[in-house]
Amino acid sequence: MGDLLLVRHGETEWSRSGQHTSFTDLPLTEHGEEQAKSLAPLLSGRAFSLELSSPLQRALRTAELAGLTRVVADSDLHEWHYGGYEGITTVEIHRTRPNWDLWLHGVPPGPEGYPGETPAEVGLRADRVLARVDAALANGTGDAIVVAHGHFLRVLTARRLGLEPAQGRLFQLATGTVSRLSTEHGRPVIAEWNTRP
Repeated sequence: MGDLLLVRHGETEWSRSGQHTSFTDLPLTEHGEEQAKSLAPLLSGRAFSLELSSPLQRALRTAELAGLTRVVADSDLHEWHYGGYEGITTVEIHRTRPNWDLWLHGVPPGPEGYPGETPAEVGLRADRVLARVDAALANGTGDAIVVAHGHFLRVLTARRLGLEPAQGRLFQLATGTVSRLSTEHGRPVIAEWNTRP
């Protein structure tokens, strides 16, 4: 069975400033584009049986610049929906909710159509992605790769390792990085984390 590679998209203005970014479809910064290009050597020479990306431009552009050519956009790879905390930093939230923790408390509803998500809801999306990954790895040759967002990929990692979605808080993940989930003696493991060229 192949490995699952996780790519966090390159830097955006809001990832640089620490603003929560889910449905706001920001482009990569110039630095973010350079980060994405620099990932190509880490991915070259690998055969992928499945290439998935979040439908948001920061992820799709990262996939393109990293050299992926058969990417399918998958709405389940969308970032955690931050509801009323979209565009707001944790520092700003702590001014009125000093003990707030995304992983424990979730988010308040946002504008119409953006109610926010709980860790469990993000975990359900991650489980659907993992089912597609497992099917591709079982039926194909090579690895699977997903290009997505920091908090979502942290939940996906927790679920791959058999942990509750909120345990994603244990896995810090930087922009413009590749991580690799593999197996050891039939059990899922982290083989590489936050790798940059």
